[in-house]
Amino acid sequence: MSEALLEVEKLSAGYGDARVLDDVSFRLDQGGSLALLGRNGMGKTTLLTSLIGLTRRHGGRIRLAGRDLTAVPTHRRALAGLGWVPQERDIFPSLTVEENLTAIATGGAWTLDRVYDLFPRLMERRSNMGNQLSGGEQQMLAIARALMLDPKVLLLDEPMEGLAPLIVQELFRIIQRMIERDGLAVILVEQHAHQILPLTRDAMILERGRVVYSGDSRRLIDEPALLDRWLGVGAVELDDGTSA
Repeated sequence: MSEALLEVEKLSAGYGDARVLDDVSFRLDQGGSLALLGRNGMGKTTLLTSLIGLTRRHGGRIRLAGRDLTAVPTHRRALAGLGWVPQERDIFPSLTVEENLTAIATGGAWTLDRVYDLFPRLMERRSNMGNQLSGGEQQMLAIARALMLDPKVLLLDEPMEGLAPLIVQELFRIIQRMIERDGLAVILVEQHAHQILPLTRDAMILERGRVVYSGDSRRLIDEPALLDRWLGVGAVELDDGTSA
């Protein structure tokens, strides 16, 4: 078995006294990729925000590369290696693309040149302000900015949401390259299971804050009844031409 990079044990968390997550446990290995699935309101985003410390923890532990992050504040979790790309993107609109990237650079393995190699479109737009970019370009910038913090694990919260199909395909290829060529560990939240199951090694389904499936992504592709049971997706065509 590969060395565990991220370990979550019996995590219960939520907002105030309300628990959204209940007894969630999983692990992500070095170079691993996890599709985090579930219907709206089942706790997917809450799990990501709990990993970075933005919710109230009611129980459980979080470890990254052997370090206990359970009581560590959010900014130190980022420095420890948790990179987060929220749905809102949260880029700096009044800074240029390059200023967005260099303002938070840590001097790690992900350099400006390496990020531009991954995102050629950002290289072309490097002098444009953040608010001059299209929605797809802003999403690319949000991912690129997270990489400049040199993360061990990248948390992506619905990065394809609301984007044009051609941009979705481009982002899909970029994420695939990060996983397969760069060996970056990724947790990917996405409403559309058929888009990301062929991309990820493992999958986890949340139902009302509890884990109801944890295993191979391929199994969910090969056994569409599982997807239909928990997501109600029915038969949909996958990017590799098969159906689920």
